Amino acid sequence: MIRIDAVWMSCEPLDMRAGTETALARVVQVFGAAHPHHAYLLANARANRMKVLVHDGFGVWLVARRLHQGRFVWGNSSTPRLPLSQEQLQALVTGLPWQRLGQAGVITVL
Repeated sequence: MIRIDAVWMSCEPLDMRAGTETALARVVQVFGAAHPHHAYLLANARANRMKVLVHDGFGVWLVARRLHQGRFVWGNSSTPRLPLSQEQLQALVTGLPWQRLGQAGVITVL
C-alpha cells in the first residue's frame, strides 16, 4: 500500500496523453516540487479523465481514471492548486460534492 500524507489538486487542465515525465513536469511547475508521500490530481479540460501522480519516496506512480458518463467536479482555474483531505479525495473519486465536505467528513454547505 502506498502511503499518502497530503493530496493536492491542480486546477489547470492536463493533456491526458501525457506520460509520467510530462505529468511530473506539470506537478513541479504548479506545486514547485513533488514531495514524497504526496498525491497530485490532474484532469483534462472536460474533467472526464483524471490522473493521479504519487511520489512514494523511491519513484513515481501514475494512475488514470476515466468516466464514461458525467464529469469529475473539479476546482476552478482562478486558483492553480488546492489541498484536499482524504475524505474529499474519496468523495471526488466517487462523484460526490467534495467541496462541501468539512474536515470531519461532514457536509457543511447545502
